[in-house]
Amino acid sequence: MSDWSVRDFSMDARVADLEAIVDGLDHPRFALLGMSNGSGVAMAYAARHPERVTRLVLYGTVCGEAASATPGEWLEEETYRNLIKVGWAREDPVFRRVFTSRYIPDATEEQMRWFDDLQRMSGPAENVLASRIARQVEDITDEVARIHVPTLILQAVGDTATTFENAGMVAAMVPGARVVPLPSRNHILLAGEQAWTTFLTEIADFLAPDRQAGRVRDHRPDLVEALSARELACLRLVADGLANDAIAGSLGLSPRTVERHLSNAYAKLGVSGKAARAAAVAEVLRRGLA
Repeated sequence: MSDWSVRDFSMDARVADLEAIVDGLDHPRFALLGMSNGSGVAMAYAARHPERVTRLVLYGTVCGEAASATPGEWLEEETYRNLIKVGWAREDPVFRRVFTSRYIPDATEEQMRWFDDLQRMSGPAENVLASRIARQVEDITDEVARIHVPTLILQAVGDTATTFENAGMVAAMVPGARVVPLPSRNHILLAGEQAWTTFLTEIADFLAPDRQAGRVRDHRPDLVEALSARELACLRLVADGLANDAIAGSLGLSPRTVERHLSNAYAKLGVSGKAARAAAVAEVLRRGLA
């Protein structure tokens, strides 16, 4: 809602907006949350700036592919575009209610009216339409495949604005990504539903290593004390040259559990990206722990 005079809705322009915000903040490294169509921007940013992003959370995510549609689906999309052209700016929300009902089908009438009004406030019809079209032609699958930070994907199983399949497609492209299904039909979760409580709990647990690392970062000699016994054991075996499957066999864990322990350890040690494994080993060796 900050600027209605927008002409470029490309992914590069949207990532540049995020880069400008980040550059104005005093946070050299941070966790990033991308929701709905913002998830594409978050994924592209994480791929382009692995040195900045410690963890990635996606909710109601896009799959990263350009949209494809059957003739029937294309007719439906044309209908949505015409609804935007004809009814977006009208005071009567009857046309915008179509979109509201897809985003929050279980909302109260009062909540739906709030969202009806919010949509109208968010931009003129031409911006909404141009943004929608630009998002549908973007393909960032190559960039998604380059994401190598711990990634949590949350998705409402009955979401009618996006599909659960999107979450699975992204998880298949991002190594170690974990998908959490949420029992809801709403694209925008409501405070009174169990899915919202689960959403908050999962994110808090996922970000806990970052918070712990932040607490110890100012006391560098004690940094490794933040590592759990399992995380340290995994790191020692990494330093011995073992692959994750071999570490799992040695410690009696599943490979996925080993991946989780290592991801947590990397976050606590402040390393990320493709070189995280080597950087973590270097830190363990430097401290005489292996």
